Amino acid sequence: MIRKIISIDESRCNGCGLCISACHEGALGLVEGKARLLKEDHCDGLGDCLPACPMNAITFTEREAPAYDEQAVRRSKGISSCPSPNSGHSPQGAVSNFPIQLRLVNSKAEFLQDSQLLVAADCCAYCRPNFHESFRDGKVLLIGCPKLDPVNYEEKFEEILRNNRIRSITLTRMTVPCCGGLSYAVQRAIERCGQEIPLQIIRIRPDGTTE
Repeated sequence: MIRKIISIDESRCNGCGLCISACHEGALGLVEGKARLLKEDHCDGLGDCLPACPMNAITFTEREAPAYDEQAVRRSKGISSCPSPNSGHSPQGAVSNFPIQLRLVNSKAEFLQDSQLLVAADCCAYCRPNFHESFRDGKVLLIGCPKLDPVNYEEKFEEILRNNRIRSITLTRMTVPCCGGLSYAVQRAIERCGQEIPLQIIRIRPDGTTE
């Protein structure tokens, strides 16, 4: 398949290994003192390694490459698969998917398929003490902050919606203006995909109450 994947210019690489530490999927390694993409199916194409490279030796490219294999990554890290959101095996309040940080989630992750999403601004869980009990109810949790995270949320949500059947979206945001970017991104992604997905937006005040 043709997909976005990293490319390393070995002539610029100084072998510091910072990119290897930044790669959560274990796709990179040092070969003869140079960083190298060793496992293409472990590269999720999100590029956490790019800002870690002091030599600007890493870039994105689109080329033929095997699909990102989340389960292979989990196996190599010794992590068992998470139970599905409705399996009933998670303790009350525990999340059933990981990662939950929106910018780290692969748009083709298995837990997204045929799911109900709970999209939450980062601050919500801290201002609402019973956040999980109030809103999660078996939903797949995705969190983010449109003001702080270096990602185009509109594009990210559009990828998720195009690659999966999403049954509904509940979005919790704070009443502060910057959270409006999260609502806008979700609404625009739904419009651009031309899908009819039920969307509920819940606004949470700093004292934990809702509007």
